[in-house]
Amino acid sequence: MIDIRGVTKRFGAFSALSDVSLHVARGELLALLGPSGSGKTTLLRILAGLESPDEGAVECDGEDLTEVDPAERKVGFVFQHYALFGHMSVFENVAFGLRVMPKKTRPTEADIKARVMRLLELVRIAPLAERRPSEVSGGQRQRVALARALAIEPKILLLDEPFGALDAQVRKELRTWLRQLHDELHVTSVFVTHDQEEALAVADRVAVLTDGRLAQIGRPDEVYARPANARVYEFLGEANAIAGRARFGQVEAAWGTLPAEVSAPAGSAVVAYVRPEDVEVARTQDDGAFAMRVRDVHANPRGARVTLARAGDADATVIADIGRERRDALALHAGDVVYVQLRGARAFPA
Repeated sequence: MIDIRGVTKRFGAFSALSDVSLHVARGELLALLGPSGSGKTTLLRILAGLESPDEGAVECDGEDLTEVDPAERKVGFVFQHYALFGHMSVFENVAFGLRVMPKKTRPTEADIKARVMRLLELVRIAPLAERRPSEVSGGQRQRVALARALAIEPKILLLDEPFGALDAQVRKELRTWLRQLHDELHVTSVFVTHDQEEALAVADRVAVLTDGRLAQIGRPDEVYARPANARVYEFLGEANAIAGRARFGQVEAAWGTLPAEVSAPAGSAVVAYVRPEDVEVARTQDDGAFAMRVRDVHANPRGARVTLARAGDADATVIADIGRERRDALALHAGDVVYVQLRGARAFPA
């Protein structure tokens, strides 16, 4: 459906994007994820036609869109801060894109009314049709912006940090709703976010950008479980980082040897990463377990976050996330000696 081929974009001496290529399948919901300055919004704007690449091309269904005017691309764009017209009602905001279409392709007034009301019902804000944007909540304004983007029946829906201006609870509710809406409409969609949890929860696939380059693309579970490099690992959620030396299937750290998938030559300096949920804590020692002392236990609704320190080395700490049942069974307190195993470690060059 969408093919991005070797796209490079520079702003003066700064390269916002460097040779980025990726494919978005028809009906797919793709997340562009990355830290600030990674190039994700620039790529979205190139898809919309709001920026032109210095090199490369953008195609949709085999048609080269690189030089096509934004108004002719059949692209719906939802901006981070909605960009609604404050003097217009919710209804008129959604109808705007239809009313400014060329006369020969513009729907009749009756068709416009029917389409707008159908969209307002779809995004669950039909009762607000006559209100102004200032008279509805932030989450409702986001739904208005989405309905306006869908009104022109776009081939591609682009969303730039769609929930960035909302509070945490509303964000969670709307991202669930967006996933459900996408499953109903199957509009090919690309959304930008710096929120890892959001991308992993909503998208069919996630494209991670770092420093203007495509670092990795894959299903959310693949990207989270098997990051391509240390930058992606560090960005996609929390991780314990343990410095050491590479061995075959192992990392030799200052305080012990741990099994790991090693992406570096034997003997080279590496950093091994382990997710907090992959740190197993027990009261009894098994083969390969490290003796550690509990520094702190912080209970939470899901279980507990446990900070562990290597005996005799206060700086060698590991964070473990344990579930509620495990938390209650272990009944940990600061100062307790426990035995720790690190599962699923992956090591990259230091």
